[in-house]
Amino acid sequence: MEKVTINSLIRKKAEGKKFAMVTAYDFPFARIAEEAGLDVILVGDSLAMVVQGLENTLPVTMDEMVYHTRLVSRAAKKSLVVGDMPFMSYQAGLEEAVKNAGRFLKEGGAAAVKLEGGLEIAEKIRAMSRSDIPAMAHIGLTPQAIHRMGGYKVQGRDEAGRKRLMEEARAMQEAGAFALVIEAVPMDLAAEITKSLSIPTISIGAGPHCDAQVLVLHDILGLFERFQPKFAKRYANLKDEALKALSQYREEVENGIFPGEEHGFK
Repeated sequence: MEKVTINSLIRKKAEGKKFAMVTAYDFPFARIAEEAGLDVILVGDSLAMVVQGLENTLPVTMDEMVYHTRLVSRAAKKSLVVGDMPFMSYQAGLEEAVKNAGRFLKEGGAAAVKLEGGLEIAEKIRAMSRSDIPAMAHIGLTPQAIHRMGGYKVQGRDEAGRKRLMEEARAMQEAGAFALVIEAVPMDLAAEITKSLSIPTISIGAGPHCDAQVLVLHDILGLFERFQPKFAKRYANLKDEALKALSQYREEVENGIFPGEEHGFK
């Protein structure tokens, strides 16, 4: 696996080659993700829910995101690492947005950042680009806006919503975003957006016609049970395997089976 760069992702788009992105939040899973050949590893603010046990993504802090990004960057030497900008790390103002985005590169070791929103973030993406901070945009269902949206709802089902998302997609590209995440929108709309852009589109619940797909690692591996999004596919059930192993360990300790002679020193 060659080192993945922003240019190589854009080149894949031009050549009609799809790529895969996954979230990861620590060294062991990032190392596995890279060994599996994942082009992009996103240190998602979803860690608030799947790692910290919170109800949504809003409480996770900038310091926590930088810390987890640093862990992932230590493991991922070839995959492109993207740090997810948490709620209120970029909304308050342009200067603060650029400064916080820079922390992901300077302190976290990431190669790029991701931020959610529509037309209101275009100027921030443009400012980040001017500061040599590559930015990935995210439109459609944006989890940081769940209170405004009234929950996790599919976006762009009516004509006004479709028009708005098309406008936002083009604005993100014009502002300098190198890629665009599209979450929970109708498949035909995602296909239309993908066809209209020269930058890669990345689907999460936006169907198969985007240039790439992203899923939360814990959904893929069966480690998050609170709910399962319709668009997620479980490829393994590591929770059951871990439960089995830990239960066996406990039983062997209680029954004097572990440790055996081979586990001690003489």
